[in-house]
Amino acid sequence: MKIRTTMLDDEVFESTNENNNTVRIDMRSNDLKKAQSPPELLLSALAGCAAVDIVLMLKKRRKSVDKFEIITDGTRQETQPKYFTKIHSIYRITSSDVENEELYKVAGLSLEKYCTVAASLKSELTYSVEVIRP
Repeated sequence: MKIRTTMLDDEVFESTNENNNTVRIDMRSNDLKKAQSPPELLLSALAGCAAVDIVLMLKKRRKSVDKFEIITDGTRQETQPKYFTKIHSIYRITSSDVENEELYKVAGLSLEKYCTVAASLKSELTYSVEVIRP
């Protein structure tokens, strides 16, 4: 999986995947900001990954999901690097046949077993960098 990230302005970037889908990244102040910052994108990625897993698991169980929303709140360390120390999500579901216990079960499966983003946040990653000057 490859992503190309290109600077559009000093604090604005665009990331493009291999299928040419793009997402804007914006680190400007809130009054100028028109897209999410990298930490916000991380929370969005976690919620999106969990949401897809949860809805697919419920549909496989032949459950109806009319509406599903995740509100995710991240608490970050005060000093640099300002990594997340706590992430809390609230799941809101509109369904005629999904019980809370069942939603908790599939949510747990998503976050503990299937969600790539959640697993990555718990894993020990290695980073490498290569610099090429045109």
